Amino acid sequence: MKGEKGEGKGPHPAYADPIYRISKLASSARKPLSVSPDTKLEEAVTHMLTNDFSQLPVMTSGRDVKGIITWASIGSRLAMGKNCSVARELMEQHQEIRSDASFFSAIGIIAEHQYVLVRGHDQKITGIVTASDLSLQFQQLAEPFLLLGEIENHVRRVISQRFTPSELESAKDPTDAKRVVTSVADLTYGEYIRLLENKDRWDKLNITVDRKTCMEKFESVRKIRNDVMHFDPDGIPEKDMMTLREFARFLQRLQIIDVINV
Repeated sequence: MKGEKGEGKGPHPAYADPIYRISKLASSARKPLSVSPDTKLEEAVTHMLTNDFSQLPVMTSGRDVKGIITWASIGSRLAMGKNCSVARELMEQHQEIRSDASFFSAIGIIAEHQYVLVRGHDQKITGIVTASDLSLQFQQLAEPFLLLGEIENHVRRVISQRFTPSELESAKDPTDAKRVVTSVADLTYGEYIRLLENKDRWDKLNITVDRKTCMEKFESVRKIRNDVMHFDPDGIPEKDMMTLREFARFLQRLQIIDVINV
């Protein structure tokens, strides 16, 4: 039918290639600063200090990598009394990976060497991914799940202390009659909302915060949770991340001031 959602559209780009490739990291497409083999030690060190680099590729062209300078390669040679004055005397064999390689195939290389150079389809070095980039990426991937887990554990803790098994059972989705609810762990997030949106049940929490505002926050988190658990290829917007962070902090504050403890 004309106008039907999705008609005439191809698959989402991320679904077209579900592999999480190293090229998805912004740093893989940020051309790295490099030096030539004849660059003086002082210049190389200045570049590293002023840019807060731990590695510096030694290259003669966009495709030709001769090696890499690191603080370890500099320090080890100077500590052993080597008279090094130019980059070629300080460099070590570099590590690289293709831009279409799996993100996860780069983890071992980066864990061992603290970086990996990324080579594109045109054979040019397109970027450098460091341990810092990897840590940031894992934070971005894991943070929504960790925040949702924390929020749900806070909610479960409150509910389990205030409601009987029969009250928990009453919050169950009525279309799911065969499912047995014996504890709060048997409820879905939507059923937490069903349980607490009732004013009499809310009053059992004995928490002096506005029910309407809290239920709106609960509903916002539920919608974000659906996006996260369905692995939206675009991730979640920053405003949704802020919603999760703020609600988690709110629940933390209630626990710290002993509002949600028995």
